[in-house]
Amino acid sequence: MGLLSDMLHSGLRRVAEARERVPEAALRAAVLGTPAPPSLRLDVRGFDVIAELKLRSPSLGDLSAATLDPVRRLEAYAAGGAAACSILTEPTRFDGDLAHLRLAAQTLQPFGVPAMRKDFLVDPYQVIEARAYGASGVLLIVRMVPRERLIEMLDSAAALGLFVLLEAFDAEDLQVAESIAREREGRDEQVLMGLNCRDLETLEIDPRRFAALRGRMPRAWPAVAESGVQTPGDAARVAGLGYRLALVGTSLMRRPDPERAVRELVEAGRNALR
Repeated sequence: MGLLSDMLHSGLRRVAEARERVPEAALRAAVLGTPAPPSLRLDVRGFDVIAELKLRSPSLGDLSAATLDPVRRLEAYAAGGAAACSILTEPTRFDGDLAHLRLAAQTLQPFGVPAMRKDFLVDPYQVIEARAYGASGVLLIVRMVPRERLIEMLDSAAALGLFVLLEAFDAEDLQVAESIAREREGRDEQVLMGLNCRDLETLEIDPRRFAALRGRMPRAWPAVAESGVQTPGDAARVAGLGYRLALVGTSLMRRPDPERAVRELVEAGRNALR
């Protein structure tokens, strides 16, 4: 819980500071004044990629030096066939900013590609904040907050029309997610179930988790493979296991040809299902 504990304390502080700057009532009013963002649409061919924009990785350090400028990279992700783009907004460990989310949403709007706020969210206020900055979806972490708070955040996302990528790390997380999925059956909402194969303590990736835990994931929600997909071969493997999407970050940020990189992953995953 080292990283998540740090992020929890940081997140609570950020929420308190944000509420001081913009009260929740004013934030909700701002949402009412903005057009609805693009919806997440999954391709009928059975596999999609969420392409990530991040400037720093806790395990690998600065990723910004070798990358294209953010606008060109996002445009390339969209042209390559990304179903959505994940935008890091956490400032202390990932060099993220809400301004990056707004820029991404504006850049992706003409392509009809949704932007997702990826952060260590701890309060429904941040879900509203995501929508105010143009997001179509948010990432929520199962073990980040108590179950009651997680439900409040899911409810907030549903009320705002945002999709949710609910992230799990192990079998215990998935058990909690399964119980939540059963409780929410029939609701008008879009939830994706993510499995992150990164160890939170060592930050090392163990792709074997994708196969080992696939059967424990809620059947009601499309499954997303996170952190362990780097090559077209990886995309084909997780697609073959029944993962509907893959969230890919660091490997795409390292590629000088992001449009081709996304297209290769998408095609490999879909070809594996033929």
